[in-house]
Amino acid sequence: MAGAARATTKEPLDLVSQNKIFCETVQKELRCQRLHTEYGVNPLLKVHTVTRKPMSWHDNIEEPADAKFLNLIHHAALEPTKKYKEPQTANQEIGWFSTPLTSTDRSDKRLNFPSRSTEITRYMAAMWRLKEMMKDKR
Repeated sequence: MAGAARATTKEPLDLVSQNKIFCETVQKELRCQRLHTEYGVNPLLKVHTVTRKPMSWHDNIEEPADAKFLNLIHHAALEPTKKYKEPQTANQEIGWFSTPLTSTDRSDKRLNFPSRSTEITRYMAAMWRLKEMMKDKR
């Protein structure tokens, strides 16, 4: 009982302890802060957030396109293999080199397996189509 009463009554910290805690907090914050001086356009945001009025003549004047902005937007829309010389993550390594190792020869029976249609496969395809049509009618 006496231990529980002692734990709930907490003595206030003196000024030296408060100052030490404050200094440690400031050091931790300064260690994690970075000063960002270069800013770019987010390609995922829309450029114009408010629609223009259709009958105002000064809003319908064509503005010249900013070449740097357009290049940035087009570069952001490219697939990763055209943006970078090598994969940036481990997941990009899979499928990075997508060119086939051999040329496709349709006459070579060893590497070409076309789908073949037999009497039973045509029958089952017709049955599946009939089943889909019956589902749609319900």
